[in-house]
Amino acid sequence: MINGEDIYNVVAALVPLYMALILAYGSVRWWKVFTPEQCSGINRFVSVFAVPFLSFHLISGNNPYTMNLRFLAADSLQKIVILVALILWSTFTKWGSIDWTITLFSLSTLPNTLVMGIPLLKAMYGGFTADLMVQVVVFQSVIWYTLLLIMFEYRGAKLLISEQFPNTAGAIATVRVDSSVGSLNGEDPLEAEATIGESGELHVVVRSMSRSGSVASSFPKSYSTPRPTNLIGIEIHSVGSYREQGMQSSSVKSVGFQEGVTNMEETKCLRSNSIEDGFLTSLPKATRSNSGGQRNKDISGETESLTHMLVSSPSSDVNMGHALNRVGSSASQTIGSSSVPNFPHQTSASIDEHEPEIEEVLEQSIMASQNEMSTEGSDANKKTQKPRASVILKLILIMVWKNLIRNPNTYASVIGLVWSLIFFRWNIKMPTIVKGSIEIMSNTGLGMAMFSLGLFMALQPKIITCGKAKASISMGIRFLVGPAVIIATSKIMAIHGVLIKVTIVQAALPQGIVPFVFAKEYNLHPDILSTSVIFGMVIALPVTIIYYVVLGVI
Repeated sequence: MINGEDIYNVVAALVPLYMALILAYGSVRWWKVFTPEQCSGINRFVSVFAVPFLSFHLISGNNPYTMNLRFLAADSLQKIVILVALILWSTFTKWGSIDWTITLFSLSTLPNTLVMGIPLLKAMYGGFTADLMVQVVVFQSVIWYTLLLIMFEYRGAKLLISEQFPNTAGAIATVRVDSSVGSLNGEDPLEAEATIGESGELHVVVRSMSRSGSVASSFPKSYSTPRPTNLIGIEIHSVGSYREQGMQSSSVKSVGFQEGVTNMEETKCLRSNSIEDGFLTSLPKATRSNSGGQRNKDISGETESLTHMLVSSPSSDVNMGHALNRVGSSASQTIGSSSVPNFPHQTSASIDEHEPEIEEVLEQSIMASQNEMSTEGSDANKKTQKPRASVILKLILIMVWKNLIRNPNTYASVIGLVWSLIFFRWNIKMPTIVKGSIEIMSNTGLGMAMFSLGLFMALQPKIITCGKAKASISMGIRFLVGPAVIIATSKIMAIHGVLIKVTIVQAALPQGIVPFVFAKEYNLHPDILSTSVIFGMVIALPVTIIYYVVLGVI
């Protein structure tokens, strides 16, 4: 039976954490002690030093050979059951999607175990729960956060390929990621260059345009700036993929024929290897013939020939549209009075006499090509191809590895686990100098983590940023769905007594911070995760006390 002293012990364990949060919040909102730039520096210190040292200290001090496997199995089974249910919902219903699968998985299965779980459960059920929480932290850091990162990168890879190769994704044989690309989160403008192999397969290279020194870095993200790739004697320029922060889906689509008209002076998308200064320089017969009728015939023939080459080439509709616009534009400009030097044997009046005929021929040729491309584009959209599983898998693994090796907490978790395996197997003690250095940094971890969260709360325009309806649903998922599922999985694992109470309260902790960091980085429902973290932290104390009292009665 829970008495007043037990509740006081729980409150006494959590109030110091909330004190750090309130001080940080007041320092920004009320007292104006820190500027946003200074808050960014503090958050950087927490993510790079304080939390990684805390993780290492806790994980290295936990005996991996005495882990409670049934407790971990119940926790893992809860996450697997929810993930499978969300995948089935996403696959077989019209309401589901990969976006909501990721968000709902984060809300229902990934609590703030490191910062809130350890002091709270220790105050509720005793010191043995600290080891259990550390074991959960190990699994979260090594397995579940990595899985969450894989899901985010899978979404980014699908968006990238569907934008760049909507009708030729099945032909992609290899994908190579340039070192300038750090993530597929859409924050940096990306471009995909493709070369065609001897058997018709595509070999794709993904680059970051903002870091590659390309001219694209001088344009806004909504612009599409090309880069050249040699494909069968023709320079094909792929359209860069840009996703603006604040939008949930990409703002870049394949540039159509009409859109190319307005962008033709900014983006040159196709040039024959024999063309140097424009389309007309490759048509000497058309520009230098003494006969007006022969000139019409030559221009029409050359235009139709190039149009046929474009339509039958393996390049995308984007490139064909830009190229045809370039043809029409260049021809029209050359026919006008400013192009008299190209007709050395003709007077301006002679050229103007045939101008309507030439323009009519060009217009008919381009309109025919446009109609043919529209028909082919319509057929292609009906046959949108999916990329090979091996291509997607390789791209995901590359990007996940890049993210993991840049995350200090990855090193802290892995090194801490390795050291614990060594220490508890052979009883090799850590040198006092090293141990003291780690402890003095790790002691700042809990307080600084809560302080950083308070700064984050103060910098937000309001606590509930996603609306009351979504906030209520997210709180219900966080504090009800997760605990309900883990009750069932704990029963399956034959967990009873105090241990099942620990699993339930652990599942009812407020939202973890790492899922919100991912959501913000990949621009996927960051408002919902932000509200879940902030508002969840505010109501966490009364919610966990209610769980504590109810579980103490039954």
